[in-house]
Amino acid sequence: MQRIATPIVLATLNAKYIHASLGLRYLLANMDKHGGAGLRAKTRLREFVIQQRPTQIVEELLALQPQVIGLGIYIWNVVETTQVVRLLKTLRPDIKVVLGGPEVSFETDSQEICRLADHVVTGWGDVSFPKLCRALLDGPKPLMKVIAGEQPALEALVLPYNEYTAEDLAKRLLYVEASRGCPFKCEFCLSSLDKTAWAFELDIFMAEMDALYQRGARNFKFVDRTFNLKVDFSVRILQFFLDRIKTTPDIFVHFEVVPDSLPDRLKVLIAQFPAGSLQFEVGIQSFNPEVQQRISRKQDNNKTADNLRWLVNESLAHVHADLIFGLPGETLESFAQGFDRLYELAPHEIQFGILKRLRGTPITRHTADFAMAYDPQTPYTILQNSTIDFVTMQRINRFARYWEMVANSGRFSAALKLLLEPGSAFQHFLDFSDWLWHSTGKTHEFALEKLVDLLFEHLTAVRGLGEGDVRAALLADYRASGARGRPHCLAELLSAERIASPAASGKLRAERQGRHVSQQVHRDEIQKAAAAA
Repeated sequence: MQRIATPIVLATLNAKYIHASLGLRYLLANMDKHGGAGLRAKTRLREFVIQQRPTQIVEELLALQPQVIGLGIYIWNVVETTQVVRLLKTLRPDIKVVLGGPEVSFETDSQEICRLADHVVTGWGDVSFPKLCRALLDGPKPLMKVIAGEQPALEALVLPYNEYTAEDLAKRLLYVEASRGCPFKCEFCLSSLDKTAWAFELDIFMAEMDALYQRGARNFKFVDRTFNLKVDFSVRILQFFLDRIKTTPDIFVHFEVVPDSLPDRLKVLIAQFPAGSLQFEVGIQSFNPEVQQRISRKQDNNKTADNLRWLVNESLAHVHADLIFGLPGETLESFAQGFDRLYELAPHEIQFGILKRLRGTPITRHTADFAMAYDPQTPYTILQNSTIDFVTMQRINRFARYWEMVANSGRFSAALKLLLEPGSAFQHFLDFSDWLWHSTGKTHEFALEKLVDLLFEHLTAVRGLGEGDVRAALLADYRASGARGRPHCLAELLSAERIASPAASGKLRAERQGRHVSQQVHRDEIQKAAAAA
């Protein structure tokens, strides 16, 4: 059977299959309106994952017989996509390769992928990409390689939510946005370059959300940088989901919120959401006032603490709080104080991030004064600065990995309390991190049973805690995890349980720790960086 050629292919490499590209769907939805009638029918969307072989991706793209391939480039896929572009230009130099996305919107002259491509659209692509495709297909041929994206009024855009397929709704996380941009100027974030935040017309947006819901959508991840900036909008959106949860209890909604702004009108609604339906990502980043001022971050720390305390104690929302290590002028001691303050507020997750120099962000203005040295390879992580040397930065990178594995996994709630208290939670975990590295030389590939034994060894032999108390905590955690192995330190207790109750193994498999449904999805995302992209 003869293949039907697809003149335009929109593609990207996602971090995981579960992510569905909102940006590509915006481009697809706006092809006709901004590129001319009939262009949408000539365009096909293809999504891959970074784990796929570049040759496989290229084979699938070329099978569509495209004339134009548009690729979304992000911090997490630029290395893999560069190889895809190399292969495309080697095999089919006649195909026009167009790049877009945050990773290629700045410093284009220094990037190999930009040199290989035919065109690069910087910034907003919703209007400029369709226009470029029309010119590439029908002429006149564009003269410029780098094209500054046109920023239209939001009402000029076709919303993309009809482009989510039935498979997307059933199997993937749906990204939505009630607004674009951000009024704040935090220098580590690309949103600091925005002049303000722009809100979509609310009636139209809510109609789109209802259409998604009617089609079966149940997971909604809002990518708005400041969901609670406009309280009237926030109230209406929360009420929309609260009304539907009454008949559809499996709805889950994720928001990123400004940490020091939580008026009573929002609290009243938040308090009504049942467990497992609502997650807030709260960007703390630093509790150090001098560092906050240095990076142009405005945050009332006392109000932030009060709001976190309320969310944890007075609502059933899952609270995910972010900290960034390596900001200019932050010392190990001052960061430890902020970490301990956040730990005492007891968010369900602390996302421990390491500073990254995202292309275009004004954090670079501190490079000379604070001797900021970044890895030249993605994801451009800080290597050292004037207050944190390279060796310490490596220790903290291991801390972040182990924290994700032990604390944010949700598997060690009882043992974690023994590990982190009393005293400085940060120092206790740093000590454990150093010990774990020196004991194993590994930061990955720990079997759960091995990790249980390592925790037992550290808590008893290093921390000097009683073996009985430690075993009891680890046994409770291990049973709640539903795992079926036999850690050495728990072998006798587990054997005794199984002898006493032959049906216990079936019951244990059914037990699961009450972790929030979105945690694994959030950990898979880049790597929040992602957060910045």
